[in-house]
Amino acid sequence: MREIGRFAAGVLTALALVFAYRALRPPPASDSETPAEPTAASDWTRPGLAMTERLAAIQRDVEADPSGNLFANIERVQAFEAAGIPADPADAMGWRARLAFNQLYAGQTEAAIEGLRRMESELAANVAPEDTSLAQVRMLLAVAWLRLGEQTNCIQRHSADACLLPLRGSGLHQDQNPARQAVATYETILARLPEDLTARWMLNIAYMALGEYPDGVPEPYRIPESLLASDADIGRFRDVAPELGVDWVGNAGGAVMDDLDGDGDLDLAFSSQALTGPLAYFENLGDGRFADRSQAAGLEGLWGGLYLNQADYDNDGDLDLFVARGAWLGEEGRHPNSLLANDGKGRFEDVTEAAGLLSFHPTQVAVWGDYDNDGWLDLFVGNETLDPEVVPLAFGQEAGEGPQPHPSELYRNQGDGTFRNLASEAGLDVLAFVKGAAWGDYDNDGRIDLYVSVDGGPNRLFHNQGPDAAGRWRFDEVGQAAGVSQPRFSFSTWFFDYDNDGWEDLLVADYGQPEMGRTQEYVAGLLGLPTEGDRPYLYRNRGDCSFEELGQELGLDTPTFTMGSNFGDFDNDGWLDIYLATGDPWFESLLPNRAFRNDAGRGFQEITASAGLGHIQKGHGIAFGDVDLDGDQDILDNQGGAYAGDTYPKALFLNPGNANRWITLILEGTEANRGAVGTRLRLEIDTPSGPRQLFRTVGVGSSFGGNSLRQEIGLGDATAISAVELRWPGGESQRFADLPLDRTLRLRQGSADAEPFELAPIPIGSAP
Repeated sequence: MREIGRFAAGVLTALALVFAYRALRPPPASDSETPAEPTAASDWTRPGLAMTERLAAIQRDVEADPSGNLFANIERVQAFEAAGIPADPADAMGWRARLAFNQLYAGQTEAAIEGLRRMESELAANVAPEDTSLAQVRMLLAVAWLRLGEQTNCIQRHSADACLLPLRGSGLHQDQNPARQAVATYETILARLPEDLTARWMLNIAYMALGEYPDGVPEPYRIPESLLASDADIGRFRDVAPELGVDWVGNAGGAVMDDLDGDGDLDLAFSSQALTGPLAYFENLGDGRFADRSQAAGLEGLWGGLYLNQADYDNDGDLDLFVARGAWLGEEGRHPNSLLANDGKGRFEDVTEAAGLLSFHPTQVAVWGDYDNDGWLDLFVGNETLDPEVVPLAFGQEAGEGPQPHPSELYRNQGDGTFRNLASEAGLDVLAFVKGAAWGDYDNDGRIDLYVSVDGGPNRLFHNQGPDAAGRWRFDEVGQAAGVSQPRFSFSTWFFDYDNDGWEDLLVADYGQPEMGRTQEYVAGLLGLPTEGDRPYLYRNRGDCSFEELGQELGLDTPTFTMGSNFGDFDNDGWLDIYLATGDPWFESLLPNRAFRNDAGRGFQEITASAGLGHIQKGHGIAFGDVDLDGDQDILDNQGGAYAGDTYPKALFLNPGNANRWITLILEGTEANRGAVGTRLRLEIDTPSGPRQLFRTVGVGSSFGGNSLRQEIGLGDATAISAVELRWPGGESQRFADLPLDRTLRLRQGSADAEPFELAPIPIGSAP
């Protein structure tokens, strides 16, 4: 009996360790996890190395010793197998549990299932049916079966409907055996744990995959179909990525939709955080086709990065790219970021070190803005410093060890292609687990301020005080006073004017507490049960340097567990809508991305299901833009998870269109930065019910997305545009009167005339 107890304890301990990522903590290294004699770390931080050499050296180090990298599951499996199974039965069972977990998350799903089935059989023969270790093995086995179904159907037989909630049409599984096995396993689990909401949700997903939801789901476990229904219907977006060949398969990363080659249409770019995950660039050929130019663009060898965005940092008229690396990896994430300069034809060169931006910190986010109004874009880089009181053991950090400081950086653009880090001088050397940041002029004083979103601590709002007597620009932290320090566990964020009153409001997306089961919390919210998690916070700007939180009142009232996100105008009604992407890395977190339509500033209506935007794979970078130049905004979605085996094809959702009017404005600064980032727009339009004003700000949107910088503005039922007023960074105002509807125009700073920018609509995607 003692051996049986140790046998089960080995499983329980191992599974507790592999599931401890919920506390941001990897399985601790042991002799059985890593090579017996790991090689010394390469000196990839020394000056003068090409970025490709640095990144290759990091990869070699991880291959030699993967114990510190949560997501290097393929290398971890190899290390387990090289070490061999321990002789002690309890240790052996723990070894097998860890091996199966890493096989599953490495994409070696059938091997994981084989190991887990053997473990289930042995445990069932040796422990009581209610034993926790048996339940945990079955839970992992059920997840593995459902993941195998995703691989053999959603990936290998990928279609436009794949993994869109509720599953339908070509999204139903043709290879049904994995989902059948998942159903059987989840029903076994629920027979003993009927209150387990995660198992209940996954059972409903498995029945959906089989085309047997809702009627086929046993009534006690059924989640009513009505709970997935939308509040409104604006038409269904269609994923055209498979038709266009841009359904590139990769891990979690960023997304950019913008004109990267200067030919007037919008191109696509993706990053992937995997150590061997390349950057991808697809050129829009302007005729309904895209071409993969990743290698020709000079991106080969520039792997990875969870974050990607675009900006014209050198004012040469070309959009450059910035890649942030090392997020979630703690001390193992001291990876260099990359600034990629564009030659104007869609070819990029890494100029990070020459530009003075080479540093070595785990970085989630970097946002561009001209904080000193000198006409050059500056860069805030949000790095991750762990708070041991929030996460006492994480990323190999020992008990009692203080956090390793990774201060955030503020790089002032010198105007000569180089930057200088002035974070300490400016008061922006934030020490926190930074997951989002946004520039915005919340007090309309002509100087942009900075909001910083923190996972596990108070969020911060830094008011731009301008220069002191010595010419040093300073920021004061006013988050508590302004009322914007929540939620405590937050992620991506942005400023936008959701109610069109001329004052920048603030959206802060929730991610949830690390020890909390995110799927369980989502289902609890769906069922109207109490939840412990946060929800998105929508702060309405009162216009007096303070905000009121209205998210729950306006319909953002359940946990969303957001990573990637962005905003745009789904239906061209002139009110800015919200798209939140759920990127929680666990395979049981099959949670839909969430789409919320702005109902004229009165509230937000969920349209996830009716719009066909409820992807249940891992959503990360989101970008809005008019990819087919027909006057409405389409959506680029970087789907794919953090773990090595959690790759997925990217999605490009084509807008169904409507009869509302629109205008697209391409702004070009001369005294202000060339890309016009930070320029404020006020549109005066006439409608059948009277005059109306709309407000916009030029930028890429969310801190985890890359919207087109051109202003694609829905005008609702407008009959005329009486005026567009611009306030450029630096304070210069400009007014353009009587602009045409349904046109694309270029507005240059200092030029009195709006220039037509005519490109024919692009025929993208076959008819549904």
